[in-house]
Amino acid sequence: MVVKSEFEKLGLQTISVELGEVELKEKITENQKEILLQKLHTLGFDLIDDKKSKAIEKIKTLIIDLVHHKNNDLKINLSDYLVQNLNQDYSTLSNLFSEVENTTIEKYFISQKIEKVKELLMYNELSLSEIADLLNYSNVAHLSNQFKRITGFTPTYFKQLKDKKRIQIENL
Repeated sequence: MVVKSEFEKLGLQTISVELGEVELKEKITENQKEILLQKLHTLGFDLIDDKKSKAIEKIKTLIIDLVHHKNNDLKINLSDYLVQNLNQDYSTLSNLFSEVENTTIEKYFISQKIEKVKELLMYNELSLSEIADLLNYSNVAHLSNQFKRITGFTPTYFKQLKDKKRIQIENL
């Protein structure tokens, strides 16, 4: 809504505004682009114009959406998911992502999954087994090993750190 509003303030009519992408009815002038860039930057957004950056952002957006919002789709192969949604060859996407981001798509995907695990551990509503199942890990051991490799902590220890920071109501 905020992004759409900024476009409209400049007199630019949008066809669609989705996460990470805006489609305009007419071409944008360089002057409008500069003003828009400044306005969006103050709001914490950035204008991505070149094809490489657009592709990288689309990959990131798809992965974030997949991990954080579409748990059921985690059962499909990541490369198939990206190819299906971006209509490009996976090796091209992979090479581009690695070149620009200095990490692989797989490592980025794993880091997003670990962030989701941290979030779920903080809520303390699901067991580790349920979290592993939700995020399509083969078993709890695989999740625990990956979590420790990325964070340096076991999931159980991470959960205890959170609990130690909180003061129980009766102890206030």
